[in-house]
Amino acid sequence: MVENFNEKADFIWSIADLLRGDYKQSEYQKVILPLTVLRRLDCVTQRNKGEVLERYEQLQDQGIENVAPALKKASGEKVYNTSEYTFESLCNDPDQIASNLQYYINAYDEETKEIFEKFDFGHQIQRLDEADLLFQVIEEFKELPLHPDEVPNEEMGYIYEELIRKFNELSNETAGEHFTPREVIELMVNLIFDEDDEVLTEEGAVRTVYDPAAGTGGMLSVAEDHVRDFNKKSNLKVFGQELNPESYAVCNSDMLIKGQEPENIAYGNSFTNDGFPDREFDYMLSNPPFGVSWKKVKDQIEQEHEEKGFAGRFGAGTPRVNDGAFLFLQHMISKMKSPEEGGSRIAIVFNGSPLFNGGPNSGESAIRRWILENDWLEGIVGLPENLFYNTGIRTYIWVLSNDKPEHRQGKVQLIDAGDLYTEMDESLGEKRHELTQDHIDEITRIFGDLEANGRSKVVDNEEFGYRRIVIDQPLRQRFQVTEERIAALDDERAFTNRDEEVQERIKDALSKMDEDEIWMDRESFINDVELQLNMAGIDVRNSVYNAIERVMGERDPDAEICRDGKGNPEYDSDLRERERVPLGTDPQDYFEEEVEPYLENAWINESSKYHDDKDGELGVVGYEINFDRYFYQYEPPRSIDTISEELHQLESEISESLQELM
Repeated sequence: MVENFNEKADFIWSIADLLRGDYKQSEYQKVILPLTVLRRLDCVTQRNKGEVLERYEQLQDQGIENVAPALKKASGEKVYNTSEYTFESLCNDPDQIASNLQYYINAYDEETKEIFEKFDFGHQIQRLDEADLLFQVIEEFKELPLHPDEVPNEEMGYIYEELIRKFNELSNETAGEHFTPREVIELMVNLIFDEDDEVLTEEGAVRTVYDPAAGTGGMLSVAEDHVRDFNKKSNLKVFGQELNPESYAVCNSDMLIKGQEPENIAYGNSFTNDGFPDREFDYMLSNPPFGVSWKKVKDQIEQEHEEKGFAGRFGAGTPRVNDGAFLFLQHMISKMKSPEEGGSRIAIVFNGSPLFNGGPNSGESAIRRWILENDWLEGIVGLPENLFYNTGIRTYIWVLSNDKPEHRQGKVQLIDAGDLYTEMDESLGEKRHELTQDHIDEITRIFGDLEANGRSKVVDNEEFGYRRIVIDQPLRQRFQVTEERIAALDDERAFTNRDEEVQERIKDALSKMDEDEIWMDRESFINDVELQLNMAGIDVRNSVYNAIERVMGERDPDAEICRDGKGNPEYDSDLRERERVPLGTDPQDYFEEEVEPYLENAWINESSKYHDDKDGELGVVGYEINFDRYFYQYEPPRSIDTISEELHQLESEISESLQELM
């Protein structure tokens, strides 16, 4: 893992000080990021510029229009520039630097020009020139060596992301939307490539990897470097999509420099404008934004869910609108190759919410159920706190496969790596902890061996599921007719809907009932009320009797059970409980063993709405991954003798302190 990138990042950051006063701090990245990319491209194209210019002149003389293939060959890179300028020569003509710089950018190949269109850098050139800053900024950048031979791709990725982190701090944006700590990416890459011996060893092995929230391309770069480290002759083709134009531009430039196909990086929203609708991939990696709303695309996503079902990407369900993490995972699952084609593997970073958010009727639970019942979830790794730049919360890597090896089938491995970290010498935002290579290797080994120990648990899929049943208890009420309760009828719409004269007659009739009498049986009370109203010559609807019942009654566990017209007990809404019955356990057996002995006269509500929509059985099925429960260790409380000894010691210390003050 790269450690020494800070010096270059700090140098670039110092250039931003030139912008102070003419730019808001939140606008610095509009200048610094594109110029960092441009300077790296300048270093890449400078070495073979003579050959490119010579070949370009020959092609023009021959009248050849499609010059790109020949110029890329002359350049030895995917990128080339047909102008005579470099950052060095641009500074030789300060008076014309704006027009010369724009000409220089326009002389790049089409893919590179698109990058600077996404940066909207032409506007910044004009703005810098008008502020007499353009020459100063370019002169500073020309001193920065950024050729890949001097600054490897991994280090360059760190530089980009350190700059983005600082820019986001200035503008109060979320750094987690852009990049992931490199050690976390290395761990994710290890986990998904762990079982593919062919791509890591065999000559000419070709694989594809995809990130639907690619950011600056960090995950794709690490995946590519990882495979190349193991197998120089393998071929990993990278694909990605990114919504943020500046991050997309950085990612695209990085892919160009590394020789990847720029068209493999799509721009736009992965949900509403899928850049690869017909592609499937061998591997997928992603760190989607934590807790980010998908309200803006809600209509399109719900339309796809309702109209296409499982033929689309979101057939399993949609999560709550304030967190789209599960949408990314479903999107990735839709791009899995079939097991007959070798299957696919996914690693994705989540916060804790996807583990447990939502009850059995929620979209989140339905998505977990779909994943677990299809046996796609291989494992979850719980990472330490304070590992990411923008948040101190714990995060989790989910690993999925639709072609599990036999020894993993029907099981999920949970690995608690929460205490595997070292303290950083200097924090970066919220990031105060980091994984060392030893930590990465240890987690990878435990995962690869499917080892069950104090740090790793292997759990059957079904153990995460349950049936939620509704337990009802009988309603018991006592009744008393008092002046205050009669007055409370004025708050009952069913009563106040009557004529005012009828209202007064009802109140008058009720006031003649004995205020001291208490009825412990609802049926007897209603009979007496009916008799009283009949004696007064008042005929009222059942809704009025219900209103009288509501204001005159109160719950009393010693009262008789209230029953409906068929003699069945009515339930008390305040006493309704919901129980989770483990999958594989009969709800009735569970009730008889775990509930009935403790709740007299209780029963399971067997209404059709409390049956599962999918299998029709009693109890709505839900899935929840209570990660911490599997690693909880009971610590017995301290003994009374120990507590007494500590109190005695504390008293002695207080006494000594008081003596010193006297």
